[in-house]
Amino acid sequence: MRNPVSVVSPMLIRLTDERATGVLIRDHGALYLIDGQVVHAEAAAAPGLDVLLTSGGRLRPEHWEEAIAEAGTRCQVARQLVINGHLTVGELELCHLATLFDAAFFTLATRSGATRFRYGVTHWLGPIRPVPPGTVERESMRRVRLLNSVWPYAEVDTAPVRRRTRLAGRVISPHRRALLDLADGIRTPSTIARELGRPAFNTLVEVRRLAADGFIDASAGVPPPPGQQPSAAGAQPSKEPSDPAVKESPPAPDSALLRRIREALEAPR
Repeated sequence: MRNPVSVVSPMLIRLTDERATGVLIRDHGALYLIDGQVVHAEAAAAPGLDVLLTSGGRLRPEHWEEAIAEAGTRCQVARQLVINGHLTVGELELCHLATLFDAAFFTLATRSGATRFRYGVTHWLGPIRPVPPGTVERESMRRVRLLNSVWPYAEVDTAPVRRRTRLAGRVISPHRRALLDLADGIRTPSTIARELGRPAFNTLVEVRRLAADGFIDASAGVPPPPGQQPSAAGAQPSKEPSDPAVKESPPAPDSALLRRIREALEAPR
């Protein structure tokens, strides 16, 4: 499998020029537009806003369901969450932008499949912070480059991942440990992201880092990391550090993305 290449659909460019309202549907997700601006994105591989808010403890599941019951038919669920006092406008916009970029990456980061548009369709969440399609596309391209720089084998993104058994002496950060505990050879990175309540792209980055560091295997024939080629007997030796006190560094925050989200929040409407 080749690494995905982010591309903006020619149809999306035309819809932006038309200031169209509706939903752009591709094989791996969908983008919702209002007046040619992206207001929402969803993809099967990316946890939604509800998962991130409720799994992180910021919002109680019953409050989410309450907002849907009160405002779902009016497509104003996001606004209702603020009216009910469960989230501030800033919190909502920040979390929504993170999930929008997450789902848009999976929607745009492949060339395969047809693209179609349904005019007039609006999402039940309602508009929160419109984002120019060009900004969404550039962020998707940046994410493709980041993934390739970490571990250039895209098979690991969709295959079940398995934790290596020979990890004695390797101290692992709690953030990584939580992911490795779910790497059972059955769960995919997307499944793990959903269970942990983390953005799917962040999980892909961490899975690729763990693959590069020799912590996990992928079951789709991904080549082993350098220095861990199979032995003549077919065994896959684990690369152990000589000093068991060497600790794994916790994942660095994506400061560039946070800066872009802050700039989007501060930009004139």
